[in-house]
Amino acid sequence: MTSGALATLLAATLTACALPTTTGGSAPGSARLTADLASYPASLDPGLQYDTDSYSVYRNIFDQLLHRDAKTNKPVPWLATRWRQATPTTWVFTLRDGVRFSDGSPLTAADAAFSIERILDPKLGSQQNANFSAIASASGHGDTLTIRTKYPSPTLLTYLTTLSVVPEAYVKKVGNAQFNLRPMGSGPYAFVSAIPGSQVVLKRNESYWGHEPPIRQVTFRAVPSPASRVADLTSGKADIADSMTPDTAIQMKSASNLDVRSAPTERVSYLAFNTLKGGPTDDPRVRKAISLAIDYRSLIGALEQGYGKRVDSVLTPLAVGYPKQLHPYAYDPAQARRLVKEAGAEGKTVVMATSPTYDPQIVQVIQANIEDAGLKVSIDNTDQATYLKKVQGPSHDWGSIRFGQWSCSCLDADGVAYPLFRTGTVWSSYHNTSFDALVDRARQTIDPAARDRLYAQAYAILDKDLPGIGLFQIYSIYGANKRLIWHPDAQQSFYVADMRFAS
Repeated sequence: MTSGALATLLAATLTACALPTTTGGSAPGSARLTADLASYPASLDPGLQYDTDSYSVYRNIFDQLLHRDAKTNKPVPWLATRWRQATPTTWVFTLRDGVRFSDGSPLTAADAAFSIERILDPKLGSQQNANFSAIASASGHGDTLTIRTKYPSPTLLTYLTTLSVVPEAYVKKVGNAQFNLRPMGSGPYAFVSAIPGSQVVLKRNESYWGHEPPIRQVTFRAVPSPASRVADLTSGKADIADSMTPDTAIQMKSASNLDVRSAPTERVSYLAFNTLKGGPTDDPRVRKAISLAIDYRSLIGALEQGYGKRVDSVLTPLAVGYPKQLHPYAYDPAQARRLVKEAGAEGKTVVMATSPTYDPQIVQVIQANIEDAGLKVSIDNTDQATYLKKVQGPSHDWGSIRFGQWSCSCLDADGVAYPLFRTGTVWSSYHNTSFDALVDRARQTIDPAARDRLYAQAYAILDKDLPGIGLFQIYSIYGANKRLIWHPDAQQSFYVADMRFAS
């Protein structure tokens, strides 16, 4: 993003923050809700990005093929009411009767098949392609959706919990660009309006097939500053705010009208290295030095304040395939300095990409830790959409290190190892043929014990090569008006239909 464009976006965002709310969501008995997000959604097209802010908005507009039980995390019926595995590579799903998109047109199995094939089409450039790449084809007739996989897939159902079904006719009529600007789905809420970079307004879908959502209208606002989000909650301009920091949680606990809502999630805070065109981080000794330079205990204890838990890899223990044999990352600044000198990298600059979605205090502490090891760190902080576009670029010209928080919403090692580190996938700036072979085999292996063994080997390679470092398991932190009845889950499902105000 150019400095001019960034200034324009910031000006638009600040203007939005300064405007008085018109929703009145915190008034007693109100059925309107205002939600502050850290960033404007990178996409309203569910076939594209699946970052936190985009997810929070568009999953209210669209229905997913399956959902997860919030307590067991098991896939449960949603648009698909039942399913069976006809052969090792053929799955047949029966779709719910009477579901309509918000324009009144019926949702059919053909729409579900189109939604899958669209993500698989390279022309769309979907960042979700890797998640669904085990699928060979999808077809729909009436209420029957048939999915054929390239091989027996142990993760098909888990990824289908993330599949939002889009209307084929509408997408083809308006085109992808217009669909992103004016999305339409069958979910509990319908798109009303958007001010790009600032806010999105949804209204209750009066023809929704499920229970009537208690909230009539919701406004999602991009408010990058955590302090501003707290101020909005305290003043009543917002009813709930996402991506809150531990420091702001302390502030919110002292406010008589606010609650802190939190849950351990499958999301992991991590650093990923550019091992292909990252400059200093092309050298594995520099990556090892950075891993030794980070004071993990202080980072989690002092900054996360109980809202995080140490991990031994870029994965959380909630995921199937979590490697149990690894040891925690060590903190050894003296050894880090020795390695930086040995690599001839002392005084060299590493560019660290981040966005306002992520806690700037953590980024600054990591910057200080790395600089103590003898490197210089230049932070490249851009809005989330720009950050995603940059680090997902096939040219790998995004810098040396990126700070991020990863969740596949799939609770499986495949959803981390494959898209983040497998050669040629959209996020990966790493290449190791042995690692690629292991994760390829794991996603074709049905036996759980055999999959665990493959991921143990794959993650041992990552532990040696260090294309990424897991910092900690993230606990979601939301600030909410005390009258808002809602509890977060491990997947950070931000379903407004599950929210209501106490009378």
